[in-house]
Amino acid sequence: MEVIERNLKIKANGIDVCYDDQGSGGYPILFIHGFPFNKTSLQPQMNYLKNTHRMIACDIRGFGATLANNEKASITLFADDLIKFMDALEIKKAIVCGLSIGGYILLDAVNRYPERFKAIILSDTQCIADTEEGKEKRYDTIQQIKDGKLTDFASSFVKNIFFKDSFFTKKTTVEKIHNSILATSPQTIIDTLIALAERKDACTVLSKIKMPALIICGKEDAITPIERSAVLFKGIDNSFLKIISDAGHVCNLEQPNEFNKCVINFVAILLKEE
Repeated sequence: MEVIERNLKIKANGIDVCYDDQGSGGYPILFIHGFPFNKTSLQPQMNYLKNTHRMIACDIRGFGATLANNEKASITLFADDLIKFMDALEIKKAIVCGLSIGGYILLDAVNRYPERFKAIILSDTQCIADTEEGKEKRYDTIQQIKDGKLTDFASSFVKNIFFKDSFFTKKTTVEKIHNSILATSPQTIIDTLIALAERKDACTVLSKIKMPALIICGKEDAITPIERSAVLFKGIDNSFLKIISDAGHVCNLEQPNEFNKCVINFVAILLKEE
């Protein structure tokens, strides 16, 4: 009988979380996708790493097949969702990777529940809160979406997150991401943009992080440039920094082989130290 490993559902923190759970072995590796995508953006990692590790990827609330409820979206709420999701799966401790907004969520969770993490991976993310200018841009985007211009938003967003060469070398990937944005509820995107604009600075959290950390950044990331990853690297004592060439804000999709190799090598170091 075929084992169903994808698009599973489990109740956690008042919502039905949709997730994939594939592979086995050692500490689970749990991935939190970026904004405004869903867990399908993590398939290059799931497909490769499931051969040697238990891999879990979930849709955060409002994205993919995980529906939101009436609670106000916030980074802290998303972090609570993560911990309750781990509880529901009876995972006491995991290696967790957060990409972009997933990194914000992970830093919030690590600050409040450090005992739940064996190690963390922060990809194309930062600890710095939005500047006033950054907030203004997000609220301008919210108005754009309220005006019914989701397609314009999706096209502009995609142009900003990919390295220029990817539009020629990764056409199918670019198209899939564009379509996943269009498939997301405009209200979810608006609510999450507000959560992003209003999130608190998390840089004071860095010095408290004692577990190993891997920081990954696309060399051409225009959203969270290398300088932001350098802040994470300098702030977390037991950390490693990897810059991936020919990649922008979604280096896990643009250079999946290099990204996967970084994760595998990092996990191998953890297991060797046990």
